[in-house]
Amino acid sequence: MKIAYPYMGSTPRPFQAMLEAFGNEVVLPPRPSKRTLDLGVKYSPEFACLPFKIVLGTFIECLEQGADTLVTSGGVGPCRAGQYAPLQKRILQDMGYDFEMIIFEPPSRDMSGILKNVKKLSNGMPLWGILHQINILWKKIKLLDDLEYASHQVRARESTKGMTSRIYKEQIERVYQAQTPRELLNLRKETLAAMKEIPQDRSKPVVKIGIVGEIYVVLEPASNLEIEESLGEMGAVIERSMFVTGWTKSNAILDFFRMAGEADVRKAAKPYLPEMVGGHGQDSVGHTVIYAKKGIDGVIQLAPFTCIPEIVAKSILTKVSREYDIPVLTFFLDEQTGKAGMQTRLEAFVDLLLRKKEKKEAMAEWTATSAST
Repeated sequence: MKIAYPYMGSTPRPFQAMLEAFGNEVVLPPRPSKRTLDLGVKYSPEFACLPFKIVLGTFIECLEQGADTLVTSGGVGPCRAGQYAPLQKRILQDMGYDFEMIIFEPPSRDMSGILKNVKKLSNGMPLWGILHQINILWKKIKLLDDLEYASHQVRARESTKGMTSRIYKEQIERVYQAQTPRELLNLRKETLAAMKEIPQDRSKPVVKIGIVGEIYVVLEPASNLEIEESLGEMGAVIERSMFVTGWTKSNAILDFFRMAGEADVRKAAKPYLPEMVGGHGQDSVGHTVIYAKKGIDGVIQLAPFTCIPEIVAKSILTKVSREYDIPVLTFFLDEQTGKAGMQTRLEAFVDLLLRKKEKKEAMAEWTATSAST
């Protein structure tokens, strides 16, 4: 089999390593580009959202490179994402491509199907070997998640612009090359230490911004126009609502045991949005409430254009913003979204947060001085 899969965040190289260990040839999906999106837009239905278009474009590019098997995820619930894989399969078949599509549905709905798919992809590898490779995959993605989190904390104060992003991207290849838990453990120590050693300007004023929204546009920089790098360079420390391993624990592993993931997030959202509306709408509300209580300076909501769950969340976030006095900026993303326009809005938002924070700190200092006298 010549296997390909969607490109999302830091996951492509770890998945490549596991599939190659299973004995497959991998067509590594290219990082989404303008051509990727143009292809997706050209062949997608008008109602399709940005993630659908990017993934469809990625599949076309991979099939052009000779892939004969596409691996992707399914889904259930109010969100349309559960229907994307069958629809993409039909579109690609109508275009004349001959391929097999392997769809991983949520564990609680189709565990037997997941086991069947894993068996097929592992090409007869014994169970202990499969478990070993899955363990290595998990450790790799967890390490990259932790590195990305560290980059969000460091980038805002880096003395040399771009150094944090360069170091992070260099580590992705090193993580791909690692083959044993011990190698990954040593690599974890080295890479996290390298992040901490990046020269920083501790006197630089910064703000903290929480990022919430739909999973694909939150996790894939190509879909959100590298918003986290842009914010970091503007002096913003990022608190992101989801990472791959955290989302997997809450929405796949716990879901399999019929246990509610991120109960604290749902509890925080309950006064405003007590029901699950599909996608990550309820999570966007809950995380915003939690960020407000933690003292985060502002929140940015990222959503694909036409995403109903995030549209519902946006209407509620107006009330959350007012009651908790936390500014919220929403971006609905599609193929028309331009980086220059986004940069302008981000600069204005960060400037607003900095001035609001300075005013708050000045008021606190004045209050403390008055009390002491």
